[in-house]
Amino acid sequence: MSEQIYKRQGDLAKLIERYSEQDGTYATAIPSLFITRISNTTEPNYGIYNTSLCVVAQGVKEALLIQDRFRYSPADYLVASVDLPVIAQVIEASPDVPYLALKLEIRPNDILEVLRETQMEAGKKENAKRGMYVSKMKQPLLDAIIRFVHLLDTPEDIPVLAPLIKKEIIYRVLQGEHGGRLKQIAIEGSSTHQINTVIKHIMQNYDKSFKIEELAEIGNMSVSSLYRYFAEVTTMSPIQFQKQLRLQEARSLLLSESTNAADVAFRVGYESPSQFSREYSRMFGLPPKEDIKHLVEEL
Repeated sequence: MSEQIYKRQGDLAKLIERYSEQDGTYATAIPSLFITRISNTTEPNYGIYNTSLCVVAQGVKEALLIQDRFRYSPADYLVASVDLPVIAQVIEASPDVPYLALKLEIRPNDILEVLRETQMEAGKKENAKRGMYVSKMKQPLLDAIIRFVHLLDTPEDIPVLAPLIKKEIIYRVLQGEHGGRLKQIAIEGSSTHQINTVIKHIMQNYDKSFKIEELAEIGNMSVSSLYRYFAEVTTMSPIQFQKQLRLQEARSLLLSESTNAADVAFRVGYESPSQFSREYSRMFGLPPKEDIKHLVEEL
């Protein structure tokens, strides 16, 4: 990391720290911008990375997408080009030097606007690639991000300037070495766009059963293409993707409500509580009741 980027990341860290006095993740006055502060390293956390740009100003984080590991620090930025279930963990943080980060959510329409308003070529349709990547941070992108966060100091400027700076940020990301992956979700008819449509459908209907032929029709592709491109983007099959969503939601329900595992199993789409318990144990390492007890004790 260059000395200039190191210094500018320090400026960004001070901004984030100013708006996050306590640990947690906070929505901000800028639509689609979230900031996070964590004062200690964490256990692996299961969750969904939606389509977004993630930037660490201080500390280090890892995201695990099945077998693919993505490590990012102030020298990098991470992009999720589609919604993905991941296991994330802060691996460098302390009370004196907390983990400080931001997330900027991005919609396909945001990308289309940038493509329309700039001389940047939309490009041809390309075969789908992994829906998550890490790139090296560049000065123009970091400068735009800092100006974006600085708008929190002048809320009256946000309605006018935030959309403009967000376009600049997306433009810089699209110019990056892997920017084409993000661009593809906005290109109608590309395999990434088609897989993104299927992912959205599964996420909205994770508790329902489906046939693979139905998903292929929704994505406007053959069954074999669906399997191939879905695995390329997400590292898993559509059924495995659905299972991840079901089990993550089940864990959340068990933590937040006074209910038993069998009821939760049916609510997230399982027909057999015993199958639910087996798959829950395989994913989280403990049966539902023991896992929730362990998590509550940690809290």
